[in-house]
Amino acid sequence: MLIFLYGEDTFRSCQKLEELKNKFIHSVDPRKENISIVNGANILWADLNQTLSASSLLVNKRMIIVKDIFSNKSVIIFEQILNYFQNFHKTQNNNVVIFLDSLVKVKKTKIKEEFLIVDSTGRNKILTKHPLAFFKFLYKQPYSQQFNCLSNTAMASWIKQTVKERGKEITLATAQFLVSLVGNNLWQINNEINKLINYQSANIINSSLSQANKTANNNNGDNKLNQFKRVGANQTIISEEDIKKIVRGNFDENIFALTDAISNKNKALATRLLEEQIEAGLTSGYLLNMFIRQFKILLQIKQAVELNYTARKIASELKIHPFVVQKGINQVRCFSLFVLKNITNQLIKIDYKMKTGKTDVLTALNILIAKI
Repeated sequence: MLIFLYGEDTFRSCQKLEELKNKFIHSVDPRKENISIVNGANILWADLNQTLSASSLLVNKRMIIVKDIFSNKSVIIFEQILNYFQNFHKTQNNNVVIFLDSLVKVKKTKIKEEFLIVDSTGRNKILTKHPLAFFKFLYKQPYSQQFNCLSNTAMASWIKQTVKERGKEITLATAQFLVSLVGNNLWQINNEINKLINYQSANIINSSLSQANKTANNNNGDNKLNQFKRVGANQTIISEEDIKKIVRGNFDENIFALTDAISNKNKALATRLLEEQIEAGLTSGYLLNMFIRQFKILLQIKQAVELNYTARKIASELKIHPFVVQKGINQVRCFSLFVLKNITNQLIKIDYKMKTGKTDVLTALNILIAKI
């Protein structure tokens, strides 16, 4: 079986990959001994062929996951791999082979389809001949799925459904408010949802303990506590106030403090704040996504300010929450348009190198801060 998962929305594609892995583990490989993960960006055909062709004495099926094959610079590997899979169905090979790639996508217009790859500068480029031939082959497979970034409206619906699956509720309007603050990066959105659910659950527990202490003095503690627990169990709706307390505070502390330090040339403070966020449990990839989004917003705000747009018009045109706009206006005074473009391009390059396994994000961010 050949499966192709691709597109810019790495959260949903990785989520799908985990779903497939778990299904394989449950039905075929409970000991997790027959799953191989390959870095396709740097692999040679001989090594990939060996991995694809390897067999096991104990099971007749393996799962091979090949990541970022379209970042591979070899022409030969695409010729060989295409030939291999064109004849795959003729063999007795029962393996499940999954190609996962976030840098390639299909852009459809009314008259044609464009097969694109995101280069190291973040620009879309047409795939060259040999990678294109293999991409088209994968694209036509029955189990080929593209994961595009969700629109703001679709993102709000996704949040509503995800929160419901985790035992809580959120209105569509409140979900849209969350999107306006955080943007449409699902990794970050998912992290914020987890924090909101944990925050609300902790509040219910604390309220339960407080109520238990009160009712213990009334000789009817058990009944009143049970009644409260039933009420607390129904307190499952995430509100806009919850988001303001948890998510906006996160923006203030993690992003605006960092960009303030950078804009003021306080490199020591910026480095310390970055390290503090890592120590607090945020992943380097998560921080990079926050950096990219924030500097893209600052670049857009700077361009709008130079066109003499008001804060209200900027918020309306860019579909950004007024709170974020006002903070951004204050910060872009310290940056030239050229500097903002350069920082944004550097962050996109770091993101590309991270996805192809060519850089350590934290080191790259520290180097960038030192150069600004």
